[in-house]
Amino acid sequence: MPSYITQIGNKWARGASRLYLKKFGIGVNEWRVMTIFAREPGITAQGACDILGSDKAAAGRSIAILEKKGLVRLEANPSDRRSRCVYLTDSGWAMHDSILEIALRREKLLLDAFTEEEAATLISLLDRMRQNLVRLHLDTGEES
Repeated sequence: MPSYITQIGNKWARGASRLYLKKFGIGVNEWRVMTIFAREPGITAQGACDILGSDKAAAGRSIAILEKKGLVRLEANPSDRRSRCVYLTDSGWAMHDSILEIALRREKLLLDAFTEEEAATLISLLDRMRQNLVRLHLDTGEES
């Protein structure tokens, strides 16, 4: 099962990254980070890492790329001066919306052989697996 998830995720990400780089000049890592800033404006880099399950260095590189392209702006975090809150700019929102259209079309193609009920079941099962990761990490002493 982990092998299937890894294979699907890797192939999905590679294809998305090539497409997004060609059309928008950003890769899939930057896109993933943008989706978090769209859902949770003002979240910190650490908060985004916690949601994505990625390391802070990778997220930091993505944020730097997005900031250089004028797609995000960083502001001081009033509750913690060591971190900054991240917001999409107007250009960032425009790019987000354009990529989202493509991402949703790709998702529809990926789920094309599934009924609506099967797709909903798959998403529900994957979400339960994701939630179980917390317990898995606690049982093995790993950090999430």
